[in-house]
Amino acid sequence: MNQAFSAGCATGPTIRERGQHEVFCGLTSIIWLHRKVQDAFFLIVGSRTCAHLMQSAAGVMIFSEPRFATAIMEERDLAGMADMHDELDGVVDKLLARRPDIKMLVLVGSCPSEVIKFDLSKAAERLNRVHAPKHRVLCYSGSGIETTFTQGEDNFLTALVNEAPASGPQNETKLIVAGCLPDVVEDQFTRLFDDLGIEGVQFLPGRSSAAMPSIGPGTRFILAQPYLGAAAAALQSRGAERINSIFPLGEQGTTAWFKAIADTFGVPEDRFEAATAAPRKRAKAALQSFLPWLEGRRMFFFPDSQLEPSLARFLHSETGAEIIEVGSPYLHREHAAGELGLLPPGTAVSEGQDVDLQIDRARKADPDLIVCGMGLANPFEAEGRLTKWSIEFAFTPIQGYEQAGDLAELFVRPLRRQSVLKSGLGFEEGAPCS
Repeated sequence: MNQAFSAGCATGPTIRERGQHEVFCGLTSIIWLHRKVQDAFFLIVGSRTCAHLMQSAAGVMIFSEPRFATAIMEERDLAGMADMHDELDGVVDKLLARRPDIKMLVLVGSCPSEVIKFDLSKAAERLNRVHAPKHRVLCYSGSGIETTFTQGEDNFLTALVNEAPASGPQNETKLIVAGCLPDVVEDQFTRLFDDLGIEGVQFLPGRSSAAMPSIGPGTRFILAQPYLGAAAAALQSRGAERINSIFPLGEQGTTAWFKAIADTFGVPEDRFEAATAAPRKRAKAALQSFLPWLEGRRMFFFPDSQLEPSLARFLHSETGAEIIEVGSPYLHREHAAGELGLLPPGTAVSEGQDVDLQIDRARKADPDLIVCGMGLANPFEAEGRLTKWSIEFAFTPIQGYEQAGDLAELFVRPLRRQSVLKSGLGFEEGAPCS
């Protein structure tokens, strides 16, 4: 553990809540996963509701042909009047005949398929025997039962890790960066790794299904996303060792993240400074114009994406915002210790959700900005409270030096919009809105 982040949590006792919760399901992560792994196809085994959710969330146009779809379970399937395995086999045969470019077919479980206890792993094994090696078939659960939407990515990466080859002299991966990163961020990170002289780096997931890292006792890994508890456990079960750090959000977070890697691989201090000096300077400069909007602003985070501790740390440490409460659906204390340790003493931290109680606390605190899911945002806006959709932080490139200003600007948008509306001048042409 890095010395800078070993002091533990500076916050008070965690508020643990178990009640009604308001989150998207894990299917939503397919929207960014199918864009990342460019030869994969995600086939949801679910209901029409699943299909409508995905099309609405992704904004898919009628003329587009994305690399995800839903094998719709009808009433006969749910009632046990049809053989689900035979029906799924037929759907897969038609899909692969139409889309021979698919190299990896990912079967994704949903709430309906899990409620009727459909054995998706058995189906994946059977289909893999039929279609491999031309088409690899694997599966994971994207169900929304007691989960949140980022756990879909966690489950997918866990499935990839379980199928990854063992490391050896001929295929050794020295470092795995675990977490789905936008291509632009991956390219920036790759250039920094080159400047630091660190070789044998692979990203999980990669842009191709064939780009699978080898994993073994000589492998180190670092998380690029804070919600990968299951994937981290799977990597460690294969003998890989985790590099501990806060997450690469903002100048501070990105510098700490790369410094943890550099120290692990013995990069000299002068080389680290030379490689990071220019991007650090750009990140700090990009943040400057947003500081007047964020300094002293009071922020309240509802639990939604599991990004909340990292976002709160960024706002407090790098923009001077005041954090009232940080909610997270699940809190991996070991992975989040560094982030929580950089929050001011006594900051309220909540795990899980009892939505009515949290709404009451938010109303009482009357913050300047509430970060929450879309289902809560509209009612809060109707009360005259400013909100920011937490799901936007999952869809938007926010990691790394070059995105530090973009991250701050996401929080500024609703504050700027309110200022424009109050001024009575109306929106300027091209002005961003939340």
